Order: sequence, then structure tokens, then C-alpha cells
Amino acid sequence: MISAVFHSHHFMLILTTILWILATVEAQGNVTLGQSLSADDKNTTWQSRDFAFGFRGIPGKKDKFLLAIWYSRIPDGTIVWYAKRDNPETDRGSTVELTRSGFLILRDHKGNELWRSRSLTDDSQVSHAAMLDTGNFVIVSKNSTNIWESFKDPTDTILPTQELDADGSLSSILAETNYGKGRYQLRFDKGSLVLNQIDMFTGKPYEGYLSLGSGSRLVFNESGSIHIWNLNENLVNLAQTESSELNYYRATLDFYGVFTLYSYPRNPGGGGRWSVFKAWPSNICVNWRDRFGIGPCGYNSFCEPLDWRPNCTCPPGFSFLDDNNQYAGCKQDYPNNPEDCSPNGSTIGEDRFEFKSISFVNFPFSDYGIFYPATESECKQSCLRDCSCAVAIYPTSKRDGNATCFKKQLPLFNGVRDTATYDSTVLIKVLKSDASRKTSETPKRSDENRDQVILILGVLLGTSAFFNFFSLAAIALIFFCLFRRRLNDLTGVRSRRDIETNVQFFTYKDLEHATKGFKEELGSGASGTVYKGELISSYGDCVAVKKLDRFAQDGEREFKTEVKAIGQTHHKNLVRLIGYCDEAEHRLLVYEFMENGSLSNFLFGVLRPSWKQRQQIALGIAKGLARCVEVEMEEAVILTEWAFQCYSEGMIEKLVENDEEATNDVGKLELLLKVAIWCVQEEPMLRPSMRIVTMMLEGAVQVPTPPCPFLLSSMSVSASTKTI
Repeated sequence: MISAVFHSHHFMLILTTILWILATVEAQGNVTLGQSLSADDKNTTWQSRDFAFGFRGIPGKKDKFLLAIWYSRIPDGTIVWYAKRDNPETDRGSTVELTRSGFLILRDHKGNELWRSRSLTDDSQVSHAAMLDTGNFVIVSKNSTNIWESFKDPTDTILPTQELDADGSLSSILAETNYGKGRYQLRFDKGSLVLNQIDMFTGKPYEGYLSLGSGSRLVFNESGSIHIWNLNENLVNLAQTESSELNYYRATLDFYGVFTLYSYPRNPGGGGRWSVFKAWPSNICVNWRDRFGIGPCGYNSFCEPLDWRPNCTCPPGFSFLDDNNQYAGCKQDYPNNPEDCSPNGSTIGEDRFEFKSISFVNFPFSDYGIFYPATESECKQSCLRDCSCAVAIYPTSKRDGNATCFKKQLPLFNGVRDTATYDSTVLIKVLKSDASRKTSETPKRSDENRDQVILILGVLLGTSAFFNFFSLAAIALIFFCLFRRRLNDLTGVRSRRDIETNVQFFTYKDLEHATKGFKEELGSGASGTVYKGELISSYGDCVAVKKLDRFAQDGEREFKTEVKAIGQTHHKNLVRLIGYCDEAEHRLLVYEFMENGSLSNFLFGVLRPSWKQRQQIALGIAKGLARCVEVEMEEAVILTEWAFQCYSEGMIEKLVENDEEATNDVGKLELLLKVAIWCVQEEPMLRPSMRIVTMMLEGAVQVPTPPCPFLLSSMSVSASTKTI
């Protein structure tokens, strides 16, 4: 009797549960085949009690939308899923349709397909779709199986009743209001649930920075607790929450790399917010302390935890790359210039620099020089005199008044502030506020002329009267010519010299006349066209005039900076800049004319030099350059992307196909490629000085693995691969 009652009660409980589920599903309102939604201001959605499916406008981006699922009863409408994970933004006028063949298809305003759901089963008998109250959007077959569901195609968030299988993953967004695919990933790797960064260029994972446990499936149960199914098919508890009847729960991989379990009261009573229930890792700054990679705060920044998330700070003498994104890293307020360094690597004008100190901070992987024993004064002096040194770290604890001095160079990475671990003084070398970059004035020409006159007069005293008379006449003629040239310097056109840039200034009319209306073209590129001109200079009667087609919008200051840098570069291996034109919209550069043609024709012509000769040419150019320069050409960017992709995928031989000499020397080829990637880093502060580049090419220093050369905010997104 008892058994019968028990079974009857058990049956009624199951029946009640089934009826409740069916009623819940039915209450959502099914989406019939052929229905569609549009990205517009009507905000039409497919809804359940707690969730909505449709288009959401992106804050701060006019006419940009996401096809998403969000909490409809929470004021901020927290998004928990979105379509087209890698590049989710779409334009006004886009549509999504539940087709009769059982697919959700997203199209742009022109009708082009952008994304479609993938089928999970072979069942082609489609019944309807529904937005469930669990937050799962499903496409259902006539056999009541799910053909597709959003829970099986997660983005950065999982919800109660959702599972993450061994082949599933979560990817963070790029920034707080940028829903592009970010730098962090949660996935199963070799039987462990791990958090790792991903390479933003190839999408491949880096080494994990946290393991949450061993297993093959992550389970977020209906009560809001999170478990891992381990290899023995047992549940390992990660977080045990309170009843889901009182709170909403979600677990999100945030854009700064923390996997966070949040709760929100279902009945907040006017003023609810998401609260952190648990976070993995609890201190991401410490988790990154002993690992390679740029860390959660980017380069030249240090990290300390604040309310479960990393708080990023720039050291003295540095400022954020992006004022709206503290996680993008920091840049040096005064970039390193060639004039700061002497050929032997010492700092020119040491008295122009000083040290700013901070405590309890370390940059574990930026050391390039370590010595012991050292006093704090010796550590300071060594860094001050070393042009490569940006930071010196000197421990507070000493032995016999001495400690180890750690010298560090840019870029600084994985910086951590930890009062419990680091007991040291961090000395940041900065330029004094009243210091000038100019270390010494160039000797005045009048002083040089005076010295020459004294020398000539000394010679005259020991020669014959006739020769003296002849020489004095010659000197008078020389002074007359010098006077006329000085007069031309002041009033003429072709001899005007810009004191700031140390090269001649030409009007557009001058160069138009010199090139005969830009008649004879020598070559062209993405940034401009080069013409031959006739202009008498100390380098010959002919010049090469480069007419820039485009330049940065704030180009006035940037153009002058480039001219100044190039004008101060003098080397036998480099073509000399003679002058420039910066008049209205016209920007031109005037170079020494090279009779033998361009370097590219020499390197890539039919009779190109041998592999060894090409290496020597690269080294010679490196010795001639003062620093790596930024390339603005679109073609160069495409080539760089392709080259970095080949390097990242271990296929560098593709870069030198049909070049047997190069393919037989893969070690040297890889070294050259790594150096090249360092030199074309989009962020100037990451580029090594040419002194370091020369040492790398000569094998005097090791070449570290270069990062992706492009900033996240400016990476090119291409729909197709271009063949080089």
C-alpha cells in the first residue's frame, strides 16, 4: 500500500513538472516559420518572461546593432548571447528570419547573408522556434528535438541549465562596449578547464593562466551552482549558490580575463545590480605574475586587484595608450630619440634625466641586465648612463649594505603591484620637466669660418709676397662668394634652410619648376610618387622629388617630426634628404638622386644579389638608420600581416618560395623575420632602437619572440586573403 502511494505521488510529481514545463514553453509564444525581425527603432522582439531575442542598438555607435539575447526584466538589459561571435556588429536595416528550412539567417540591409544557425541534428521536419525562460533560444523539430539552440553556440556567458562540452568554449568581448572577439578564452584542454589568452592575429590559444579543474564538461545547474564533471564521472563543485528563485545568475568571461559568477535579485525593490558571487581567478594580477604574455593591463603598465578585477596604472613618465581603456597599456610620455644615445650605448646628457620611484611593483620578464653586489647609488648610475635602461629595481632588503640591481628595458610587461610579495624600490628613468632634448648646439658656421681664416693666415705668413698677394685676392673672392651665398640664404628660394629640421625649404612652385611640371616619373607607391628634377645642390645637379599623396590628418606636426628625424640621419648607406615642401595641401620631400635606381629593383631584379649579400645589405642599412621607422603604406601592412601569419603558423618558408639559398638557411631566415616584426610594431614604443637591431642581426643579443605587430583597435579585418 505504501509502495503504491509512493509511486502514485512520484508519478503526480513528474506529471506536474512536465505540465509546468509545457505551460512555460507555451507561454513564451512560438515563432512560426517565415517570421522575421528588423534592426530599427521599433524594437520588435521574440520574448519569454525574462528574456528577449532581437536586435539591440550598440551604445555610442549610431546605426549599429547586435542580434542578441538579453535579460528583458533587468533595467540595463544585460546581454547573454549574440550572433556572429567574431564580428557581431551589423547595420540598421538588417534582418533575421526563421526560414522554412529551419535556419535562423541574418542578412544585411542589402540582403546579403551574414550568419546562419547550424543544425545540430539531421531532422529536417521543422516545427517552430521559441525563446525559453532559461535564456535558451531553440529551433524545434516536429519530433520535439532541438534542431539548433543558442546554449550550444555560446559567446561569453553561460546560464543556469546550460552546459559547456569538451569541444565548447567561451570567448570574451574586446572591451566594455566593443563586442568583437576579445583576448581571453575558457575551454577544455587536455582534460582540464583552463583560462587562456588567444593570439589576436591567428586566434590560436596561448598557455593557460589558470586551471579550474580536471574534467570534460562544465555544468551550470538550475539552482545557479557550477560544477565540473571529472574524468570519473563525478561532479566537482566550483560554486554553490543560493536558490535561483531569489536571484538571477550568469557566469561571464569578462573582457579583462576573469570568469565571474554574478547574481542579481529578482525583486530588487528599486535599485538592483549585478554582484560578484565568485571569480576565477580571484586575483588575476598575481596569476599573471610568473607568465609570459602581455597580461591583463598591456605593456608598460602594472596591475593590482580591485573588486575582483584588475586595476591598471601607468608608471611615472607614462600615460595610457587609450584614455578610455585602461587595459590597452601605456606609452612613454617622451619617446626614445636617437639623440639620447651615443654610438657605444651610453646616455647623452645624463643630467637631463631623473628617477621617479614607486614601491611594491615588479616587471618580472623585462630584465636585460643584473649585477651584484650593488648599492642603490650604483644601481641608479648604471641605469642613468645606459641608454637602453628604462627602469632599475633595487630591493629594500640588503646584505652588508648591498643588493642585486635589476635593469629593465622597454617594453615592460606583466607588471604587478603586490605589497605582500615585493619589497623593493622601482626607479623609473624620466626626462626632467625643464630638460631639452638638444644636448649641445651645433658649432656655428661663423666659428668654423673664423678657424679656417686663422689657419689660412698662418699659412700666409710663411709664403712669398707674390703668393701672398694671389692668396689674398683669392680669399677676398671667397669672402665675396660667401657673402652672396649668405644673402641668398636670407632672400633666395632654393637655398632657404629650416633651422628646426636642418634641411632646405622649397615652395611648391620651386619644385614644380624643377621637375618640369612633375613630368619624369621615377617610381610610385601607396604614399606617393617620385619624380626626377633638376636642382643644383651639393649632391649633384639632379634630385628625386617625392610627392606625398596622403598623410595623417594631424599631419602638420607629424610631417615636421618625420622631416626632422630623416634630416638628422646621415650615413653612407642611406639616401640623403635635401629638403621639403610644406605648403597648403602640398607635402613633398626632396632627396639626393641615385643614378643606379632603387634598392627594390636591385634586390628583386633578375640579377639579384646572393642570400649572403642580402643579409649584409640588411645589416648595412641597420647600421645606417637611427631608429626603426613607421610604414604607412597599405600594401606594407598587408605584407606584414601575411608575413606575421606565416611566422605564427611556422610556415616561414612560404615567404621565400623558389629561393633555394634562403630555404636552406631557415635559422637565419627566422631571425631576420623576427627582427623585422619587431621593427614594424604599430606601437612605436615597442620598436627596438637600431643599435639593438644591429646587435640582433650580428647575433650579439638574442631575439625574443615578437608580439602581433598591430594594435587591437586597428587590426585590419579582411573577408578574403590577398595573394602576395
